[in-house]
Amino acid sequence: MIEIHAVTIDCAEPYELASWWSEATGLPLGDDDEPGDDEVMLRTEREPFLLFIRVPEGKTVKNRVHLDVNGTEGRTRDQEVERLLGLGATVLWDRRQADGTGWVTMRDPEGNEFCVCRSQAERGLPE
Repeated sequence: MIEIHAVTIDCAEPYELASWWSEATGLPLGDDDEPGDDEVMLRTEREPFLLFIRVPEGKTVKNRVHLDVNGTEGRTRDQEVERLLGLGATVLWDRRQADGTGWVTMRDPEGNEFCVCRSQAERGLPE
């Protein structure tokens, strides 16, 4: 068996992108992370962590792996989409349905895709 230690996100500016994701998720940057670092990790409460690593090439195609996120603290999917737009994310595909199901595929400031899904409460699950 194996454990997943981290989900790694290739990027041009690890500190800046990790800072954006820190703002989006509420996860803290490491105490020793600084601008210009080649690797920056956001530590979740338990593994896997989010690791941002500098790579020389830019993003050119759709991600093969992406994060699915949902609102917490009573925020709905739609409220979370608006909050993330305010932080600088952009909408790639809007897959919301009239019956309330569906998701929104967004891009972070470096163009990495992620999906905003309905919150647990919207799906009838306890938060």
